[in-house]
Amino acid sequence: MTSPQAILRLATLRDIESRQRDAQPPLMERAGQAAAVLASDLLSGLGQSPLIVAGPGNNGGDAFVVARLLKQKGIIPTVVFCGSVEKLPLDARTAYGSWISNGGTSLEDIPTQAAAPALVIDGLFGIGLTRPLAGPHARLVDRINAFACPVLALDIPSGLDSETGHIMGTAVRATHTATFIGLKPGLLTMDGPDYSGSISVHDLGLKVCPSDGCLIAPQLFAEQLGPRRRNSHKGSYGSVGILGGSPGMTGAALLAGRAALHLGTGRVYVGLLESDDGITKRPEVDPAQPELMLRESGEVIDLATALVIGPGLGKSRAALKLIHDAIRSPLPLLLDADALNLIAQHPVLARNLSRRSHPSLLTPHPAEAARLLGADIASVQADRIGSAQKLAERYRAATLLKGCGSVIALPDGRWFINSTGNPGLASAGTGDVLSGMIVALLAQSWPSERALLAATHLHGAAADACVATGAGPIGLTAGELILAARKLLNHWIAIGQ
Repeated sequence: MTSPQAILRLATLRDIESRQRDAQPPLMERAGQAAAVLASDLLSGLGQSPLIVAGPGNNGGDAFVVARLLKQKGIIPTVVFCGSVEKLPLDARTAYGSWISNGGTSLEDIPTQAAAPALVIDGLFGIGLTRPLAGPHARLVDRINAFACPVLALDIPSGLDSETGHIMGTAVRATHTATFIGLKPGLLTMDGPDYSGSISVHDLGLKVCPSDGCLIAPQLFAEQLGPRRRNSHKGSYGSVGILGGSPGMTGAALLAGRAALHLGTGRVYVGLLESDDGITKRPEVDPAQPELMLRESGEVIDLATALVIGPGLGKSRAALKLIHDAIRSPLPLLLDADALNLIAQHPVLARNLSRRSHPSLLTPHPAEAARLLGADIASVQADRIGSAQKLAERYRAATLLKGCGSVIALPDGRWFINSTGNPGLASAGTGDVLSGMIVALLAQSWPSERALLAATHLHGAAADACVATGAGPIGLTAGELILAARKLLNHWIAIGQ
């Protein structure tokens, strides 16, 4: 079984590069070789020359290596160099010299009357970009994005922040990205997935261990994916308790309950809140899922082996009391939705949560994370990894910061990014389904870290499976995820993941 893919931050990459300064062959040569192979594959059968755009730094040096190697294969590229030879870093200047000495030439701009290229190779700016693209560089990016052909970015699309995934003024929209040494956070979160296209990782012969973070994959929870014993009963698979579903929001708790049931929990108790005035009564049964056991909210904590509070909870006095009771319980506890908002509003709850001796898990979206941190959404999104780490440390809880490229941070400092999922998840109730999936695994005695990693990955993979069959992304509903997730989980177990 392969190791999980490493995610590397800028400081780590710079340290690796400095320690490999005298490596033979040089890292730039290795990177160019890897990208040239991919470029050749993309050009196969097209019979047209590629356009290569080289910038003023080491990313431009990678591009010159690619140009030289393609020319040696009989593929003659058009090379545009946006920079000064005298100001190139030493390795990049050497790569430029090798390109010229092998009969290569370069232009200062993309020809306006030339035939459209079969492929554009973006070597304009890499991971070291520190300011927004503007002026001639921004115009080059616009020209690249106007071509109706594949675009291969070297290491990272120019203009994309490698740390955060934010767009720095403008950015190349790549169809393919050949990234070197390891993955970068910016490829995986925020705008990264929309601009990076298909990502291939080329380690350049380096074994990076340990990494800063990891891409979530089934290897991280494979030990839990074993077949069930035939000699078992419903008590063997735990009891989920769900606290929420106040009047007008009952569906949130029921969705969580249905998800927990379909992911294999032996019993699911749904504790629905009644209105403060006592007039609106909770339902006695879920007609669509009569296997769920609907109870008064106060009964559920004593019946459960794992607990989630928040789906449809609201902010009533009864909700506040339930959170106090849930935090005091000796159970694995997942907090979501209004449970997180009430934690943010009540310092006593926050303090008690941080002092729990049993596993705690938080699943905020960016607005909820901002409230928990006493910050704003923009600052949370500006550093999603750092924000998730702050939450995990402050509340001593495994934390999932939702969004494009969801980030999981653990209290010990480790972090992960999830790459499954699609825009179909941007609809009401999908977070409630995720909560039910996580607590289902907790109830079945999964360690909290693995339950969070597995459910997050499975949730996105279920959405991808739905889209693959034509059910979305537009119009994908939360309820449709549940059966897809069940099918995938059983498949993973069957194939021995």
